[in-house]
Amino acid sequence: MTYHGLIADIGATNARFALADDDGFHHVQVLKCEDFENIADAAEHYLHDTGTKNVIKGASVAIAGPVKGDEFKMTNHPWVFSVSRTKARLNLDFLHMMNDFEAVALSIPHLKAGDDYRQIGEGKAAPRAPIGIIGPGTGLGVASLAWDGCQYRALPGEGGHVTMPAKTQREFDVFQWLITDKYHHISAERVCSGKGLYNVYRALRGLDKLEDVIPMREPEEISKAALSGECKTCVEALDMMCGFLGNVAGNLALTLGAFGGIYIAGGIPAKLGDYFDQSRFRDEFLSKGRFANYLAAVPTNLITNEYPAFVGLHADLIKSTAGRKAA
Repeated sequence: MTYHGLIADIGATNARFALADDDGFHHVQVLKCEDFENIADAAEHYLHDTGTKNVIKGASVAIAGPVKGDEFKMTNHPWVFSVSRTKARLNLDFLHMMNDFEAVALSIPHLKAGDDYRQIGEGKAAPRAPIGIIGPGTGLGVASLAWDGCQYRALPGEGGHVTMPAKTQREFDVFQWLITDKYHHISAERVCSGKGLYNVYRALRGLDKLEDVIPMREPEEISKAALSGECKTCVEALDMMCGFLGNVAGNLALTLGAFGGIYIAGGIPAKLGDYFDQSRFRDEFLSKGRFANYLAAVPTNLITNEYPAFVGLHADLIKSTAGRKAA
């Protein structure tokens, strides 16, 4: 087997690795970031486990945080490292590092309706129009695609850290509770992500003075209790988070003029199944006053492909390899 190289999707919780060849990607392995001191340790573990150490000479890596310069610090995880030193330690000829949602954005032209995503609500994508990508996982990722006259170009950003607006008194009270408790700025990520769901649940539990009545729960436990209906506070927290996501996604669509569609990625929405389709997401997406009809034409698509970042990284690695051979 001839591999083009290593691809990796590094989040705040999990480090996902795979090997890329002409047919796609293989030997997917998911490692816990907390089990390793740095990204090089995790990559070496994977390469050793797959018997490809010193065989792989190139890598495309997506990582959660803004990629600028040689030194990288993850936003929601303590890893700090040098890109050049990581490349040297892994004995690579090239290492392309990008924001994790840039990789998801690169996947969009390669995804197929039905197989890799399903549409929520109405709307029809306009060809070559801007596309927005947003997704709650441990944090909240945002990116976009713009047509350059020949192809789509991925534009990374940090839209997960925009200021989150409160539209109701209940939402305002949640924000005030979180500010009093811990935060000085309520970004979208603070209330619309895995950590955000945890924050909203904590705030509701505190506002309603239920600390001694219902237990503290982790994000997955909150989702599970909400879906089963066993905890009213969990139901409200998950409902509120889906509404926040719709609100921010609508803002993104308005900002970009995203008539190519908005794609929802991240580890949370796809796991919610039909609940997400029937949640407040689409209603809040459209809730923009005079511009509700403007947004009604924008399709919102839930990505169901398990590894969209790998699809984008595979395309990037193939392109990088072809470019190096041509040079």
